Amino acid sequence: MFSKAAIAVVLCAAGTGCSPPAPPAPEKVRAPAAVEGWTRPPMIRSVRRIPGGLVFSGQAEPGARVVLRSDSGPAHAAAADDQGRFEIRMTAPAGDLLLRPETQVGQDAASAPERLLIVAGGRGPVAILRAGAPTRRLDRAPALGAVDSDGRMRLASGLTAPAGEPLDVSAGGEGGPVKSDPQGRWSLVLGPSTGPDEIRVGGRGFTWPGEGAADASTGTRVERAGAGWRVVWSGPAGRQQTTWLPDGE
Repeated sequence: MFSKAAIAVVLCAAGTGCSPPAPPAPEKVRAPAAVEGWTRPPMIRSVRRIPGGLVFSGQAEPGARVVLRSDSGPAHAAAADDQGRFEIRMTAPAGDLLLRPETQVGQDAASAPERLLIVAGGRGPVAILRAGAPTRRLDRAPALGAVDSDGRMRLASGLTAPAGEPLDVSAGGEGGPVKSDPQGRWSLVLGPSTGPDEIRVGGRGFTWPGEGAADASTGTRVERAGAGWRVVWSGPAGRQQTTWLPDGE
């Protein structure tokens, strides 16, 4: 006895007009599964001064513990609420301080790729440094908030209001109108300069003081330079970075 399936094959081979079999249904493409156990590093958004100290506010994983660590000295920590908002209060340091933001969730920890810089105990600039990205000032800064340089190029940046409005930025005959993002932040790549030279932002001139003396150490050096502060720090692979922070208003 032949099965019905076998008879159907023979009839089709004999040309009785069988329609070809339907192609197999395509497999459903599944969305990639969510990554479990991944902890997002914290984002520090603002600072405010209080008598004898500083308060940093930002966003992190809901319920996470947010820590500001230094290479030496005590760490400062606070818990984020159920919306991920946190505030960390700390006594103003005696001098300059570089801190590493970190999030802790259970046994997992995630360090941010950026560093929090406090100059002159908070009496000077307070800024977020990150290699390959413009420095983000947290204190009240002028239209030119920072100039970052690796010796090959400079990155001028700042904050302007209202957001989205064009701002004229130029140095050494290069530049032009720059449009800020929805938060009012702008940045523009400029050519290298050992300094000093003038950078004009919105009709106001700022004198870039230059790179400063090379430093063979891998630490951070903060010093007065022109009408601002020069920070020499170590970027990826130990390459020297220079950040100039004009005096605040």
